[in-house]
Amino acid sequence: MSLLNIRAIYAHVMCMNERNDYLSSWSDIRTAYHVARLGTLSAAAAYLGIHHATAIRHIDALEQKLDCKLFHRHPRGYVPTAAGQDLLRTAGATEDQFAQMASRLRGQNDRVEGELVVTTLSGMSQAFAPILIAFQRQYPEVTVSLIAQERRLKLEYGEAHVAVRAGPKPQEPDNVVQPLARLPMALFAHKNYVRKYGMLVGSDWRKHRFVTGMKDGLRKPFGPWEDANIPPESVVFRAAQMRTREDAVLAGAGIGFLMQLSGANHPEMVEMHPPKPEWDSALWLVTHVDLHRTAKVQAFLSFVKVRFGQGQSL
Repeated sequence: MSLLNIRAIYAHVMCMNERNDYLSSWSDIRTAYHVARLGTLSAAAAYLGIHHATAIRHIDALEQKLDCKLFHRHPRGYVPTAAGQDLLRTAGATEDQFAQMASRLRGQNDRVEGELVVTTLSGMSQAFAPILIAFQRQYPEVTVSLIAQERRLKLEYGEAHVAVRAGPKPQEPDNVVQPLARLPMALFAHKNYVRKYGMLVGSDWRKHRFVTGMKDGLRKPFGPWEDANIPPESVVFRAAQMRTREDAVLAGAGIGFLMQLSGANHPEMVEMHPPKPEWDSALWLVTHVDLHRTAKVQAFLSFVKVRFGQGQSL
């Protein structure tokens, strides 16, 4: 077989041509390889799980693309020509490489290793950082990354392996969603604020100052309570990110909704109003269906569920 024909085979295997027929070209080559290896169309078709007529179409299409005869047709089977023998060697090596790659990838999926990217809300980093550190100690071949921000990373684009989301149950069709915990919210203020303005007493809170979220149309579970009880003129600081609201409350700007976990972790914070069930947010573990069954994702899901206590409050 000429060097030009060998290059043509590799070009069809490794590249897409202008008609975008890479997949069909490789199917044709693979069929021809197994016909040459097994000697008959019927045997190759049975091995590949395709119809006899489909195998014939693959051979005819490949010979047309390469502009050379690959087989002598005999009643007892297909005998490779010299070009067919070259195809047998070239495609056989490629088939072996694909098989070895598939074996390696399957082996990797069985091991808990590589990078694990977890995304969650900005205010949840203090809860999840210790969990990720403990997980990495148990699985030292894993490198963990935590992305804590309000923007939802796109799991379908591989931006993260696991997302921890708050609020209503996520509805993306290609994601696997599992309940993790309830997230109690309470009103907190810094102790210096309390010394200056006092505690929340009664229902007229016009003398107080409040830290709230942005008027961006995104409704929080405690939003209706804020609208009904906090005078607009008493709002002195707004922030979109939970972590920024926490920083503002810590700086003494005013009273704000924080996760009860966050408030409890700061001894200088004072709980101004205890949690109410209607203020809670649900926490969800979200994974993309393509990565959900990988070993590292399954290991992390099991680990974090044990740490949090599935369905419990933080």
